[in-house]
Amino acid sequence: MRIARRTDAVLLVVALVWGSSYLVAKTATTVLPVLAVLFARYAISALACGTLVAFRHRRRRWTRAEVRIGSLLGVTQAAVLVLETYGVAHTSAANAGLIISLTIVLTPLLDRTGSRSLPWTFFLAAGLCVVAVGLLTSSTGLHAPRLGDVLMLAAAVVRAGHVALVGRLTAGRSMDPLHLTSVQTIVGSALFFPLAIPHLPDLVHSSATTWAQLIYLALFCSVFAFLAQTWAVQNTSASRACLLLGTEPIWAVAIGISLGGEHLTLWATLGAVLMIAGTYWGQAIERIHRTATPSPPREDEPCPAMTPTSA
Repeated sequence: MRIARRTDAVLLVVALVWGSSYLVAKTATTVLPVLAVLFARYAISALACGTLVAFRHRRRRWTRAEVRIGSLLGVTQAAVLVLETYGVAHTSAANAGLIISLTIVLTPLLDRTGSRSLPWTFFLAAGLCVVAVGLLTSSTGLHAPRLGDVLMLAAAVVRAGHVALVGRLTAGRSMDPLHLTSVQTIVGSALFFPLAIPHLPDLVHSSATTWAQLIYLALFCSVFAFLAQTWAVQNTSASRACLLLGTEPIWAVAIGISLGGEHLTLWATLGAVLMIAGTYWGQAIERIHRTATPSPPREDEPCPAMTPTSA
């Protein structure tokens, strides 16, 4: 019982950290260009992962598959973070956290490994989420969606593809999560370094507050969150982990309003409620459908909410 409570607490902390990442990223991008923020986040993460690999008690040999798959996933993960970070820079942290939760219902649509098509009720839940997005992006009246909202929608689609790709490439393979994460952070650092070169002087001379935000994004929202959820899911079921980690958009809204001074209009509040209800409903339908297939996946199989690509 004590281990179960500790595991639940760790998963809730991970969801809280990911939910807070939107406001932190938005704040950081007000003083630094997005590319500089992304490079710093990746570089700090790579340094932390390299340190963990070098000093952990039991070392494992690197495999070609880890390097090859980690490199590909590093590119797709970088694409997600580009869209998310640019998106949150042009919309509210609350909106960003809610819209990105579309990943939960988009992933099963992109993952075609199942043996049967999804039930019609799943598409009803997905439609509810689409209505929610419409309310969120037009909360102050009918108008063209804001750039940030469009980018977050794109990020949700790319993130769903990234999650489906993770499942497809790692299924049935013995992969070291720390090795995969290390490769992805190295690839991300290499991709963003040349783009961030013009902004390096601004990065070096950033304030202590900005550096604290960058370190938080790298160490807590990336490295800690991934390793913590990997440990936690080994001590609970995937269904329970998905439920707890799926509270990320709730934390994003709560933190955006309480700490970021943001507010939701009546229509946006309705959209938030519909989005949370739709994603939870869709997740439950997909989980029941998945476990009812002739060859159900392992109980510790990850779900979309367990992917560390939050802004």
